[in-house]
Amino acid sequence: MPAGRRRILVVEDEPETAGQLVDSLATSGYQVDLAINGNDALSYGRSTDYAVMAIDRLLPDIDGIAVIRQLRADGVLTPALIISALGEIDERVRGLRAGGDDYLVKPFAFAELLARVEALARRSATVVKETVLRVGDLELDLVLRNANRGGRDIELLPREFQLLEYLVRNEGHVVTHFDPTTNIIDVYVGRVRRKVDGQQGYPLIHTVRGVGYCVRAPG
Repeated sequence: MPAGRRRILVVEDEPETAGQLVDSLATSGYQVDLAINGNDALSYGRSTDYAVMAIDRLLPDIDGIAVIRQLRADGVLTPALIISALGEIDERVRGLRAGGDDYLVKPFAFAELLARVEALARRSATVVKETVLRVGDLELDLVLRNANRGGRDIELLPREFQLLEYLVRNEGHVVTHFDPTTNIIDVYVGRVRRKVDGQQGYPLIHTVRGVGYCVRAPG
């Protein structure tokens, strides 16, 4: 694993456990950031590129599962290891369905935690590649939630970014109109098209009359 990927976020509110995790992971060669509550975890997770996030299930403000769910909604795909004293099958399933990648029940041996972190860190090398989408000279950064074309930043509202991301993920395929009773998608596509294709040498967003829209680069 490249050295730049060996950064881990630990989210744990219990001081003794947090200290043990940070010290042990640091000794194993990881650079560790510590968040002691859910709000800090969201801030760290949105702003820094981690190999893995190790998140305690029960936090004093925002539940660990809610933290993961929100980060996933924000486009953060960093592998997440949920650490919890709740070991019931239903709890495990709930955590994984919320976007967690693995689930470790307390108490645990550090050797097991390290093995799981290492497995997720290897996976994150692939995940990181998928956080940037490109078509032609358009680039979308799914972590920073920004777009640029030909090196020029494009200012997009959150819903505009979501729409463009959906179109780019379906590059070369026609995305049909979602609801024939409203033109709201047409309005948003019009806004996005002006921002993405305006004053450019060629368009990326194409209308397939009566069907929908398609993103494709020439050639």
